[in-house]
Amino acid sequence: MLKQKITKIGIVGCGAIGSYLAKKIVSDFKEAAKLSALFDKNLEKAYILGSFLNRKKIAVISLEDLVKRCDLVIEAASSAIVKDVVKSAILAKKDCMAMSVGGLLDAKEIFEQARLKGCRIYIPSGAICGIDAIKAASLSKIEKIILTTRKPPSAFIGVPYVLKSNLRLEQITKETTIFEGNVDTAVRLFPQNINVAATLSLASNSKEKISVRIITSPEYKNNSHEIEVLAQSGRIFARTENVASADNPKTSLLAALSAVATLRNILNVVKIGT
Repeated sequence: MLKQKITKIGIVGCGAIGSYLAKKIVSDFKEAAKLSALFDKNLEKAYILGSFLNRKKIAVISLEDLVKRCDLVIEAASSAIVKDVVKSAILAKKDCMAMSVGGLLDAKEIFEQARLKGCRIYIPSGAICGIDAIKAASLSKIEKIILTTRKPPSAFIGVPYVLKSNLRLEQITKETTIFEGNVDTAVRLFPQNINVAATLSLASNSKEKISVRIITSPEYKNNSHEIEVLAQSGRIFARTENVASADNPKTSLLAALSAVATLRNILNVVKIGT
């Protein structure tokens, strides 16, 4: 019987999602994968995570070092560096999983380079459901898509747009719409809060048909995303009510679990879903 090849994995970004993935790789995927490298712009975070996992030699000091050590690169850092991470992986003919999908909205040349190099770029569904159906519907004609995101005020603390607009989060007492517009603007103004809009855009291949609305209220206890799609194939309505990550209120636990599920799909022989 042939022994399964072990996939060497490197993670860029040791925050909430990166740390969660690293722990899962070590505990749940040891038969098929090996955590080979960790990198974070804050090197101390990589060393602390490596030490916690009892793998003190996997923290590296550069992205280049990480790419050399692995077969699959996982980006879990930020939209500001996701392009650099994916480009570095592709240049080395390595596959890549990207979590900060907002940074890949205008990355057609990167996707084409991946095709030419024979590399795969994996983008998890993240904190929303219904992506399988939307991918299928995109093969017909999509008329419009409406994304409504609801989060408590605490999820927007430190967001540049909120700071610049002098929006007093602590003074919000009722349901308040803080943004309404297109995908590009939403991702630019809320880079840590609305990755789901970018995922929806890429899955549907209908960015210009998407309207985004972001609402906040002190009555909201969890993050939720509501998607309505009107297409030639029918109407799709999906609502996801998420529990926030214990490590970062701006991140939904489902986003981290989605990354784990995507990794499982990569490693497994049987692949379920569209």
